[in-house]
Amino acid sequence: MGKKIKKEVEPSPKDVFDPLTIESKNAATVVLMLNSPEEEILAKACEAIYKFALKGEENKATLLELGAVEPLTKLLIHEDKIVKRNATMIFGILTSNNDVKKLLRELDVMDSVIAQLAPEEEVVTHEFASLCLANMSAEYTGKVQICEHGGLEPLIRLLNSPDPDVQKNSIESLYNLVQDFQCRIALQELNAIPSMLALLKSDYPVIQLLTLKTLGVITNDKESLTMLRDNQGLDQLIKILESKELNDLHTEALSVIANCLEDVDTRVLIQQTGGLQKLLSFAESSTIPDIQKNAAKAITKAAYDSENRKFFHEQEVEKCLVTLLGSESDGTKIAASQAISVMCESSGSKRLFNNHGIPQLIQLLKSDNEEVREAAALALANLTTCNPASANAAAEADGIDSLINILSSKRDGAIANAATVLTNMALQEPLRGAVQSRGVMQAIVNPLRSANTVVQSRAALTVAATACDVEARTELRNAGGLEPVVELLRSDNAEVRRHASWAVAVCANDELTATELCRLGALDILEEINLSVSRKNKFSEVAYNKLLNNNLSLKYSQTGYLSSSDIICDGFYDYGRINSGTKLLPLKELCLQELNHRRAVLLINSKSSDITGFGSPTEEKSEPTSGRNTVLSKSATKEKGPRKGRGRREEEKAKEEEEVLAVPKLTGEGTLDKEWYPPSDPDFCIYVYEVTKSILPITNIKEQIEVLAKYVAEKMGGKIAKEKMISFGWELHISELKFQLKSNVVPIGQIKKGIFYHRALLFKALADRIGLSCSLVRGEYGRAWNEVKLVNVSPKAATGGFSLPDVYIVDLMFHPGALMKLGTKEADLYRFL
Repeated sequence: MGKKIKKEVEPSPKDVFDPLTIESKNAATVVLMLNSPEEEILAKACEAIYKFALKGEENKATLLELGAVEPLTKLLIHEDKIVKRNATMIFGILTSNNDVKKLLRELDVMDSVIAQLAPEEEVVTHEFASLCLANMSAEYTGKVQICEHGGLEPLIRLLNSPDPDVQKNSIESLYNLVQDFQCRIALQELNAIPSMLALLKSDYPVIQLLTLKTLGVITNDKESLTMLRDNQGLDQLIKILESKELNDLHTEALSVIANCLEDVDTRVLIQQTGGLQKLLSFAESSTIPDIQKNAAKAITKAAYDSENRKFFHEQEVEKCLVTLLGSESDGTKIAASQAISVMCESSGSKRLFNNHGIPQLIQLLKSDNEEVREAAALALANLTTCNPASANAAAEADGIDSLINILSSKRDGAIANAATVLTNMALQEPLRGAVQSRGVMQAIVNPLRSANTVVQSRAALTVAATACDVEARTELRNAGGLEPVVELLRSDNAEVRRHASWAVAVCANDELTATELCRLGALDILEEINLSVSRKNKFSEVAYNKLLNNNLSLKYSQTGYLSSSDIICDGFYDYGRINSGTKLLPLKELCLQELNHRRAVLLINSKSSDITGFGSPTEEKSEPTSGRNTVLSKSATKEKGPRKGRGRREEEKAKEEEEVLAVPKLTGEGTLDKEWYPPSDPDFCIYVYEVTKSILPITNIKEQIEVLAKYVAEKMGGKIAKEKMISFGWELHISELKFQLKSNVVPIGQIKKGIFYHRALLFKALADRIGLSCSLVRGEYGRAWNEVKLVNVSPKAATGGFSLPDVYIVDLMFHPGALMKLGTKEADLYRFL
């Protein structure tokens, strides 16, 4: 063999750079290498950065500061698969940093990341791309970008990946995405549920748990519930519950089943497969709060079905739920309270909860947790509705104070529920006093001002139930509660309007409160409501009539009728007929108006215009100021014997006449700096005195009517023949009075020439003072008359037995004191001709 000759190395071409091996320990240097055109360098730089990023959050922040993110995004679309894979791996790690996520959203790289989920990519690429999306989808903006760039479909496809890491990242991404409603809709269209159900059989608990959580969200939608049922999802859920080895999944499985129970068909299916018994056993036997909570939630939803309630009642679920009320977990307390609120639809359950349940619920009203208080109040509201025994039990458990305290809660639901319980209590008279005495009228004012229509409605109903006596209404009025009640009448919500109308109807039962309600505009609002077919309700009509009964001036002007129970008091005035919807001006404004050509406003007032005026004349003041002595006044004089102090009486008489003239003039000039009083009417005061003394003692009602009719006719110009009506001169007389008083308002006692409507008003006003029952009816063309009811008024009437009273019209014009039976020709002539 010949000698071996060493082979010489050929020199590299002059235009080629010799290979250089570099070992760098500086991250900044490696980041610079990301801009290299060489694939090998890029791959190795990415690998080094990946390992660096894995070491902790500080390193991720360092890479962000060094500007590594932007060049890495370009590598996601690199032609070399290794470079692209390594860059994807880096982003899977880096996106756990919030600042990196924010920058990526700004750089709009979502298309590039989603592209790494393509079927042709490696499993490792799928793993880290899906991890990147799981991190990005944790925030709302990331969710939107993923959905907009079509990320849902590849993620659903990857649920079937053979790699568990890819499955875990994909289902986690979907769990985050379905928190958004639009994403849930898109998920239904992509038929994701079969793939999710397959993951329930995974060997990895984290995958099963994430799948159950995702199903727990999407089954809030009916379409997803149907898809779950159609794909035999219930069977898998029941199997999980039956497996003790899978107890770490029971909480979420119960949550999904609770959602399934919202659907009627699914509810029936669960009942048929023994699922209800399984729910009950979890609620009774588990010591894990979350399992107890979700089991109670499932019972709640199942109990909406009457057959299920019957089943649960037979299984004595009430005892289990009461036990859960004592749990240390607030979530369990809330779920148990909600289950009780549904179970009490059954009368049998209500009876059981009276003794065992209501005391515990009352204790929960004192919880620091607002949600617990709201849930307990809901259960009590349902228990006490149409159930006096439960209302009594709640009161006996000292629940009133706690309920009133909840009226100042920050949660609308809690306030509404507490108001309902208080209403249910107040419907029972013995409990109403207890509720009132604890300050409910002050506490209900803020709920009345709530912006929530449910709270408004319940609060108004509470007012209707509790303001049933003068003291309670006074308390509400003083607390400023009438104003919000009136405002609720304007609500666009029908239930709020109805309950507010009810409250007004109750509050209008005393004069002071009714007057205040009218001042606040309740009468005008109710009138407007009642004119609308769509807005009126039976309570609005009742409330309007109640207020009218306390504002007889308006009632008579609008309806033209005052019944025998409508008692005319001082301050009443007859403005004349007004159309519905026309506002009646207050007496003060009418008195201060300039003199006009309208008909005179007739005033009833037996009080003086000053504080010390003579509302009740003494015997010495029985002589009418007009100077005319009637039959009645003469007889009264004879009974008194010799009169004394005539000069003093004449002096007082003159002074009173001056006051009558002076006061209207003063008010007409608008002296607003002094307290205003309506014009006094000394003559009417004397009428009241004379009638009280001379007619009241008469025991025969018919005779009282006749004597009073003659008295009224005498004061208004006497008997008038029909043919002399035109020449009677009453219009000139009224005009002179208006001019003399410089006012459109004329006290009734000043009128000495009056026709039908003057006399009828005076008759009614005087009759009311002596308790003589009569009505006042306004007709057309200045007509008005009084109607009275008498039994067997005719001497020819049959005697013996009970007979209904007949209605008669009292003649005050042509034959004063005559009574004409309603419906006869004589009565019709008096009213209409």
